[in-house]
Amino acid sequence: MQEFLNTGRIDPEKRLVVERVRDFKEIYEVFDKDRAASQSDRCIQCGDPYCLNKCPLHNYIPQWLKSVAEKDLNFAFRLANEPSPFPEVMGRVCPHDRLCEGDCTLNDGHGAITIGSVETFIVEEGFKNGLKLEFPGITTDKKVAIVGSGPAGLSAATYLLRSGIAVTMYERSDKAGGLLTYGIPNFKLDKKVVDRRVKLLQEAGMNLVLNTEVGRDISFEEIADNHDAMFIGIGATVAKKAGIAGENAKNVYKAMDYLTNIQRKNFKMTYDKTFDFKDLDVVVIGGGDTAMDCLRTAKREGARSVTCLYRRDAHNMPGSQKEYKNAMEEGVDFTFCVSPKEIILNESGRAIAVEVAKTTLGTKDESGRQKMEEVKGSEHRVSADVVIMSLGFDPSKPSFLAENGIETNSWGGIIINEETHETTTAGVYAGGDCFRGADLVVTAAFDGREAARSIVKSLLG
Repeated sequence: MQEFLNTGRIDPEKRLVVERVRDFKEIYEVFDKDRAASQSDRCIQCGDPYCLNKCPLHNYIPQWLKSVAEKDLNFAFRLANEPSPFPEVMGRVCPHDRLCEGDCTLNDGHGAITIGSVETFIVEEGFKNGLKLEFPGITTDKKVAIVGSGPAGLSAATYLLRSGIAVTMYERSDKAGGLLTYGIPNFKLDKKVVDRRVKLLQEAGMNLVLNTEVGRDISFEEIADNHDAMFIGIGATVAKKAGIAGENAKNVYKAMDYLTNIQRKNFKMTYDKTFDFKDLDVVVIGGGDTAMDCLRTAKREGARSVTCLYRRDAHNMPGSQKEYKNAMEEGVDFTFCVSPKEIILNESGRAIAVEVAKTTLGTKDESGRQKMEEVKGSEHRVSADVVIMSLGFDPSKPSFLAENGIETNSWGGIIINEETHETTTAGVYAGGDCFRGADLVVTAAFDGREAARSIVKSLLG
């Protein structure tokens, strides 16, 4: 161990730009055994590992790095899968530069260990070598319903099934996975990875009910009457608006509508063909990971030009720096420090440009973030054939929540006891984006895990 003086940080190989922008295949290659072991061997085994502390799931990072360095794949596989419901997903989609790798001790001068890539290697190599996840089967008479099959729901199901509790999962869409399936493009997360996890849960005893929306196709009361507890993980799906003129034009689209339809197209399913943006000038407003996903998707779909408008600078973008770099490599144009003021429409009511004003960053506010100030007289237009709004998401508030005493806060988030994840209705738990607002996959997975543990304690003692 501790080979950091002799070996530097090595990122996984990426497919060539000219090749990868032609398809939706994952752009990163999975580490081979030697590269994974070489990176793992750099770990200095801190007494107080910052990488572990920064991880919302508190993954056993130093421990599985040590196991990989010592070529003990079996133990590394078990360690990676213990606190995490799907580590091979986290290894692909987590913003490691802001979490574990950002707090790696070696990040100060030597380059952080490529933790995410090693995490992906452990699970992919483990599955390739026939290693299996351990589930006991349904060993109790307890039954739990899960509403929503996104990362929070899948995580809750994982830990309930590990305790021998029967799980029925209700999903309104035609495929399980939620954000993992329809919100994150294939070039970041191959859908075979998600499907494999869902199938593993089904093999462990989970009953998956698709195309079933609670409150429409089945009542909340019917589900509650037939289960001992319930977990709600319905995410945050209501797109935020900019509050500017013209944003309701027909060719101004919501980010998730765009990503979902293109994913359906990649599945060779029916989709709305108005989302085919080939040979068009596409403008995306926003600077998070979802905005990066839209930008990079539009490039692959053959847009003539793809431009990102963001009101702050590159350093202040909320998304992962890795995704920003990948978008830059793939030919996306970035215009920083501009604030959208209006969507300019033509006589037929279609968007033809975005009116923006230049901004500057001033003094820091209470949160430590620099305040944004507009520059007077700096207004100008950015031409666009289509505009995609990617400004974040708020939770939806289906009627069954209030009807069953499940309280929400001022912005629609489900109110829970943060120690137990139980809502204001006894026996009903919640977590993920419907509680936090739009957040990370890893925090949703944490909520699902902790809620499941509370449910297990409540039902089994």
